[in-house]
Amino acid sequence: MIKFLDAKSKNYQTKLINFLDLRRSGKNIDTTIVKRILKDVKVNKKKALLKYEKKFSNNNSIKIRDNELKTSIKSLDKKIKQSIDLAYNRIFNFHKKQQRKNIFYKDIYNNKLAYKYVPLQSVGIYVPANLPSTLLMNSIPARIAGVKRIVLANPKLNGKLNPAVLYAAQKVGINEIYSMGGAQAIASLAYIQKVNKIIGPGNIFVAAAKKELFGQVGIESMIAGPSEITILADNKTKIEDVLTSMIGQAEHDENSQCILISKDLKLIKEFQKKIKDKIKKIPRRSIAFKSLKNNGLVILAKKNSDIINSINEIAPEHLEINISKPDKIINKVINVGSVCIGKFSPMAVTDYNAGTNHVLPTFGSAKFASGLNVNEFYKKISYITLSKKGVEKIGESATYLAEYEELYGHALSIRSRMRRK
Repeated sequence: MIKFLDAKSKNYQTKLINFLDLRRSGKNIDTTIVKRILKDVKVNKKKALLKYEKKFSNNNSIKIRDNELKTSIKSLDKKIKQSIDLAYNRIFNFHKKQQRKNIFYKDIYNNKLAYKYVPLQSVGIYVPANLPSTLLMNSIPARIAGVKRIVLANPKLNGKLNPAVLYAAQKVGINEIYSMGGAQAIASLAYIQKVNKIIGPGNIFVAAAKKELFGQVGIESMIAGPSEITILADNKTKIEDVLTSMIGQAEHDENSQCILISKDLKLIKEFQKKIKDKIKKIPRRSIAFKSLKNNGLVILAKKNSDIINSINEIAPEHLEINISKPDKIINKVINVGSVCIGKFSPMAVTDYNAGTNHVLPTFGSAKFASGLNVNEFYKKISYITLSKKGVEKIGESATYLAEYEELYGHALSIRSRMRRK
C-alpha cells in the first residue's frame, strides 16, 4: 500500500524528489476552479459567496447571529471548555515570549534611527470546520502582537456550527465570525471583509486560493497546506508509536504526507504488515487509507547521512525523532517546521496544548520559512532623523555611490541638504 525507497538504490535522490514534487505540484488534484471562484467573488461579492456556499456546503447563512453563537457555546461539554482554557494558557504563555522590542539607535553624529514593530490593522483567520486548536494557534499570536480586528471564517460541518471553535473565538475576543469555507471563504476575506492578511491552514483548494491572492493581501511566510509528518525510528522504537503517529497524521486529509525513515528493515517490515489493520480501527479510515496510499512513503536508510539528507530534502512540517541517540541527528536537520524528540513526544500533543504553534510550513517551504509566530502580525517600519552634521558626514559618501549607480538625481537630493558642497 505504501511506497518504498531504498536509500542505497540507484537514483535514490531523484526518486525521492519526484515523489515529493508530485504532491507539491498539485498535479494529482485539479485546482483550476480556484481562480474562477476568486474572480467571481471579487466581482459579485456576497452574491457569489453565497452561491458557492450553497453549492459546496449547502449553507444558506454566512453571518453568525449572537443568539446562534450563545446557543452553540452553551451546548459545549465542560471538559472541552476546560481543555480549551488549558491550551489557551499554554499557547499564550509561550508566544508571549516572542514579543519584539522596538530598536532606537543614535550614532556619533546625532543621527537617529528607529525600527518599530507596528501591528497589522486586520487579519482574517481560516479555521477548518471542527478545529478549535487551529483557532487558538492563529489568533493568540495576533492578539499578542496587538491586532485589533480579527475576522474568523469557519465552515459548518453537516450544516452545524462548531461550539468549540466558537468558544475559543469568544475566549480570544473575536466578534466578527462568518460561516464559510473553501476557496470562497478566502476570496471573501480578501474582497468582502477586506483584511490585510489571511492566515490559517486548509485543504489544497484553500492553499491554492491563498497563493493566488498573495500580493493583494498578505499570507503566512510559509505555505500552510495539508499536513505532513516524517518519523525517524530505529530498532529500539516501539512499533505502536510509529503506527499511531503515521495514522494520526494521515487522518487529517487525503493529501496529507506521511513518511517513515529507518535503518531497521525488521521494523519497516513489521510496520508494512500491521498498518492496514491499524487503520481499520479509526473512524476516518477511508481518508487515512487514501492519504497513505497516495502520499505515504517508507525509506530504508543505511547510514546517518542518508537520514539527514533525506529529511532536509523532504523539509517536513513535523518531524518525530524517536530513536535511542537523537543527538547525532538533531543539529544537522535544518529544514523542518517542528521537531518532537524522544518516545514521550508525539507530534499530536503539539497540535493542541504543548504551547508551540501547529501552523507550520508544508510543501517544502520549511527550507525557507518558519511556523506561525507573533512576528507574522507586525509590519516593521524604519524611521530616520538625520542631523545637520550627520547628513554632511555621511552624505558625501552616499553621493559617490549614487553617481556610481548613475542616479544623479539622488546625488543632487543629498547635496541639497549639505552646507558643505
